[in-house]
Amino acid sequence: MNEVQYFINGQAGDRVSAAERALHYGDGLFETIRVRGGEPEYLARHMQRLNSGCEQLQFPPLDWALVREELLELAALGQDTVLKYILSRGVGGRGYRPAADRDVTRIASLHPLPHWPAGPQQHGVRTRICSTRLAAQPLLAGIKHLNRLEQVLARAEWDDDGIAEGLMLDQQERLIEGTMSNLFIVNGRELLTPELSGCGVAGVMRSVILDLAVSLGLPVRVAPVTLDDVRSAGELFVCNSLAGIWPVVSIESVREFSIGRMTRQLQVALEAGEDDNRGNWYRT
Repeated sequence: MNEVQYFINGQAGDRVSAAERALHYGDGLFETIRVRGGEPEYLARHMQRLNSGCEQLQFPPLDWALVREELLELAALGQDTVLKYILSRGVGGRGYRPAADRDVTRIASLHPLPHWPAGPQQHGVRTRICSTRLAAQPLLAGIKHLNRLEQVLARAEWDDDGIAEGLMLDQQERLIEGTMSNLFIVNGRELLTPELSGCGVAGVMRSVILDLAVSLGLPVRVAPVTLDDVRSAGELFVCNSLAGIWPVVSIESVREFSIGRMTRQLQVALEAGEDDNRGNWYRT
C-alpha cells in the first residue's frame, strides 16, 4: 500500500464539516492500530480504550458493534498497514458546551507502515530528554485525546535522525512517557513503568507488556519513575502498537544502556504471543 485512504462514517471520502468539534476544540479521541495480514492487532484493547475515553469525555452513546465491524472491514482492505481511527464529538455551533443530540463523526484512514531503517528492535535506539513538560490533568490522563500539542512541541526539539524518541517528564520532573511511546525500566528483576494518574497515554502495547510480564512470572510494578531511577536501571525500553518493543541504548546526556535479558525475553514473548483480536468485549 503506497497511498493513504480516507473514510468518513464508513464511506470513502476525505472531507468533514468545518464545524467539527474536533477541529475547533480537539474534542475527540483516536487510536493508531497495526494491521497485520488484514487483521487489526489488539482490536479489543483498542476498543476498550476508545470506550474509556468516550466515557471520560462524556460522549453520546456509540454503536460499538458497528465500530468493531467497521474497523474489521477497513483493516481487511490492506494486508500490512496502519489504521488510524478518530472519533469527533461531531458538528457543533460556536461555544464550548457540547450538545447532547449530536452524532459522533467517525474518521478513519489507512496508511503505509512506517519504515525504520536502523533495525531498532534488534539494535536499540538512542533517545533524549525533552524540555517540554507534560501538564497534569487527571480528567484526561490515560486516554488518547486529540490534543497532542505537548508532543508536537517536544518532537520539534530535535532534528537528529539518530535519535529515535524523546522522553517526557511532568511538572514534578517525573518521567512519564515518550513522545510516541510508553516506557519501562528494569531494576534488578523488577519491571517498572510510570503510573499515569496525572497525565500520559495508557498505551495498548503497555497493557500487553504488563499482562505478558505477569504471565511470565516477572515482578512488575506501576509507580512514579524519576531520572534517578533511570540512572540506576539495568535496562530501559520504549514501546507502542506499531513499533513493538525498542530497547534503549542511550539517553543523551544521561547514560548508556546495554540491551538486557528481560527486554529480550519480553520481545520474544510478544512475537510469539496471541491476543483476541475479535473479542466481543462490548457485549459483557
